[in-house]
Amino acid sequence: MRSLISTFSQYLDFSQPQLEAILAKPLDEVLKSSELNQELGSLDSNLLKETLPTAGAVLAQELPPFYNWLKNQLGVKRVPDGPEHTTAWVIGFLNNRESLISLVDLHRPVPRAALEASVPRLIGLFDGVENEKVQQEWQKAIAALCLVLVVAAHEQDQLAVTA
Repeated sequence: MRSLISTFSQYLDFSQPQLEAILAKPLDEVLKSSELNQELGSLDSNLLKETLPTAGAVLAQELPPFYNWLKNQLGVKRVPDGPEHTTAWVIGFLNNRESLISLVDLHRPVPRAALEASVPRLIGLFDGVENEKVQQEWQKAIAALCLVLVVAAHEQDQLAVTA
């Protein structure tokens, strides 16, 4: 958990204590929080939209081995067949056509441990982007979306314990 919090604090404007507090909150509270909305609002959406072709190329190249790793190393049963769905979802989110709740619903079957283990590697898919500003903005965007998924996974585990 420490490395996950460290990863989030590296890419997002949250301290480790803030992240620990966020991860302990219910999903609906986090989605409505000024903290998350401020973080999402600080994304340079114009830059992200302008560089969608770059992100699409990165995802097309890097997601198939990532999905293989999820399936073969982490035992995730349902992984997309190819990068098209993920790329389309990110584009849809940036164009305000997809919601965070849709993202959460798609990832509910992924075990929390696998989800948490995959975050640093997913963010790292953009390490090879030559333009540092573009690289950092995409890593920040992916980190913010992953934070929501991890909060949802924590909440789901808590509900399972109390049920």
